[in-house]
Amino acid sequence: MPQNGYEGIGVKAGPETKTAYLILASAGLCHLLNDSMASLLPAVYPMFRSLLHLSFTQVGLMALTYQLSASLLQPLVGLYTDRYPKPFSLPTGFASSFFGLLLLATSRSFHAVILAVALIGVGSSVYHPEASRVARMASGGRYGLAQSIFQVGGNIGMSTGPLVVAFIVLSRGQWAIAWYGVIPLVAIGVLIPVSLWYRARLKPRTESDPVHLDGSPVSPAKVRLSITVLVALIFSKFLYISSVQNYLIFYLIDKFHISLRSAQIHLFLFLISVALGTILGGPIGDRVGRKYVIWVSILGVLPFTLLLPHAGLFWSTILIVVIGAVLASAFSAIVVYAQELLPGKVGMIAGLFFGLAFGVAGLGAALFGRLADLTSIDFVYKLCAYLPAMGLLTVFLPNLQEKK
Repeated sequence: MPQNGYEGIGVKAGPETKTAYLILASAGLCHLLNDSMASLLPAVYPMFRSLLHLSFTQVGLMALTYQLSASLLQPLVGLYTDRYPKPFSLPTGFASSFFGLLLLATSRSFHAVILAVALIGVGSSVYHPEASRVARMASGGRYGLAQSIFQVGGNIGMSTGPLVVAFIVLSRGQWAIAWYGVIPLVAIGVLIPVSLWYRARLKPRTESDPVHLDGSPVSPAKVRLSITVLVALIFSKFLYISSVQNYLIFYLIDKFHISLRSAQIHLFLFLISVALGTILGGPIGDRVGRKYVIWVSILGVLPFTLLLPHAGLFWSTILIVVIGAVLASAFSAIVVYAQELLPGKVGMIAGLFFGLAFGVAGLGAALFGRLADLTSIDFVYKLCAYLPAMGLLTVFLPNLQEKK
């Protein structure tokens, strides 16, 4: 069984004995920059709904467009780069996001906004698979920690959008979105040295090289069952997160009649708690086993989601922080667990699960928008409260890791 899961894809065998924290920090920082652009979108939905007189269904379609463009390409990019690693795909994906932001800042129609969010999504699709591979290469064997450092950058980035919109965009107007164009330019500058580091660790690939190595610790039937279970868990996790990320602002304003700025701050609290849960989930999974983290994260959040639709404003604030932290701790564990199931397919797994996360979130945004139009935002939250019950499926996952 391969030591690091990279032999046969053009990456030199033998993991580095030390964790490359500078590379991990760079990958995490650019993940922060990438996802801060993504976090801008749900935060400006109320503004565009007012400017363009959109329905909740159209708001959901905006979210769906972004999530699909940020998801459908990711497994394909990962599958291709498992065979043919592309170090410089890391900085090049940000050009699409740059033009998307400029278009979003000047859009005067619903169709222009749709095109803008699609361009931002394509940039995200190109970045995630190879960046996740770099994180694993730089881990020094501490795969959960590395994935958490990489992923928490994205979570912190996702938490910045509501604050930027609350304190800058709302006061200065739509054109202020153009200032976000600096973000992809900074990311390109940071990622060029990372790409050089990655390229230096590639070996020349010949036609006789296998494109991947088998070596899963369980049988093919168990691999298929486990991947199916993990996909179902990702579905439940991100479908619930989508209901909060895209509609929490509307829910709080409708139910508690608070100001838009106050609602933006509540969304920030949820997203920053997601970042905290992410950074804790990976190292805990390295130590006690990833299956246990998945158990607690998905199923353990169920009592809190059931309470949320019936809580007042104070307890709703507490509950969304607890829900965000607990639910987010599973993602790093799920990604690393899946990579251990299928050694040699790191990019495909990263693209599949990051892409699935975006896709499910987008599908949820569209469905919940339509459901809210037909019923109410409060009904949506009562229905979504039962999604974490799918955590019971974790019982079907084999134990891949002994306690340390």
